[in-house]
Amino acid sequence: MSDPTGFPAGSPLATLRRISTRPRPAANEVPEERCDMCAEPVPEEHGHVVDLNSRRLMCSCRGCYLLFTADNAELRFRAVPDRYLHFPGFVFTTADWDSLQIPVGLAFCFRNSVQKEMVVFYPSPAGATESDLPMAAWETMLASNPDLAQVRDDVEALLVHRNDDGEFSCHIVPIDACYALVGTMRNTWRGFDGGQEARAALADFFDDVDRRSRPAKPVGDAQ
Repeated sequence: MSDPTGFPAGSPLATLRRISTRPRPAANEVPEERCDMCAEPVPEEHGHVVDLNSRRLMCSCRGCYLLFTADNAELRFRAVPDRYLHFPGFVFTTADWDSLQIPVGLAFCFRNSVQKEMVVFYPSPAGATESDLPMAAWETMLASNPDLAQVRDDVEALLVHRNDDGEFSCHIVPIDACYALVGTMRNTWRGFDGGQEARAALADFFDDVDRRSRPAKPVGDAQ
């Protein structure tokens, strides 16, 4: 069966044709959350895709999101999954942490597939502070924790956290969750140490990560 576009209903070609022909909202319309690809209104809880060239995070309706879910496809856009994993046996030392040169107790590491390099960033009062992850630091982390290799390029990050007792934990989280936390920290940070509101927001974030996470399986096993 074909839809009004002339292509089989539900096919990628039909979806792309609808995207290309759907009118954009007028400039004087009241702003609302919309898909950045087709301008379809989206609910408050919606998916995102990453533009691999610009690294822009784009809001997406369900139809557009599903076009870019194939991990191995050669596409410019890639859907951000909702996978949360934790690594109970994570091996990391203070010396390893110092090699990251991170001044706070929290860092996100992800692989940029276009530039073919690992990137590390962390939240700050000014937003996301970013730098290249030294290759030696990444190789050391991976040698001690080979299961970290299952993190997906561009759309997932390794969340490495050092708590007040100096203990380290590691999770795989969606990249949009990382940027959401960065925005929250920028908006709530007060004074030298962030203040009570920022600390409460950070605690809420980790509570949510812990609630969503399940133990990571060894590399090669289905998640």
